[in-house]
Amino acid sequence: MTSTPLDEDTRARHLVEAERNAIALFDEATRRGLIAPGATEGAVSDRVRDLGAELFGTDRHWHKRIVRAGENTLAPYRENPPDRVIDRDDIVFVDLGPIFAEWEADVGRTFVLGDDPVKLRLRDDLPRIWEAGWAHFEANPDISGAELYAHVVGLAEAAGWAFGGPHSGHLVGEFPHEFVDGERIESYIAPGSDHPMRRLDPSGRRCHWILEIHLVDRERRIGGFFEQLLTLRH
Repeated sequence: MTSTPLDEDTRARHLVEAERNAIALFDEATRRGLIAPGATEGAVSDRVRDLGAELFGTDRHWHKRIVRAGENTLAPYRENPPDRVIDRDDIVFVDLGPIFAEWEADVGRTFVLGDDPVKLRLRDDLPRIWEAGWAHFEANPDISGAELYAHVVGLAEAAGWAFGGPHSGHLVGEFPHEFVDGERIESYIAPGSDHPMRRLDPSGRRCHWILEIHLVDRERRIGGFFEQLLTLRH
């Protein structure tokens, strides 16, 4: 049985609202200076978690909370590098999947604490490449996950970076999607994900996607990360 248009509108509204809350959480964490030198990655993660509880009454996340600094920014999601103390000139990224009223958000942002020009260029390239990936998705109605992944890898390389992850995004929806879809390649924007991204899921609901950009410079041992909803941008 397929969802009614009203059901789809309701789902879309909840997903967009969850993302807005997550972005507001990032903005407030920045305003309060929670991402600061001298703290460990784990301590910053806990600070942001506690801020989410303060602002929105949520302290649950559908995936592990990630704060990575320095050379730890090279590590893809599934790795668990040792907890690191953030340095005064580090590049830091934060990847959170907070749950707001049973709806998943997934937002990643990168911060540069010093004035290193290469780190600043990396940070600034992340949203630019994300936007170019989104534009390619919009222009190709039948695009597959594998095709979009290949495109964003090409965008990264054209900008002088390597792409840091084995995929560039995934499905998002009602909690807990990771436990339902986490091991299925068609749930990712990745090589081997050959179905059209614009499709219905097995329950007849429209698929919604997160686009992730993980750029790395392996020679300088730095990376950065940016992610947010690919669909529902309008």
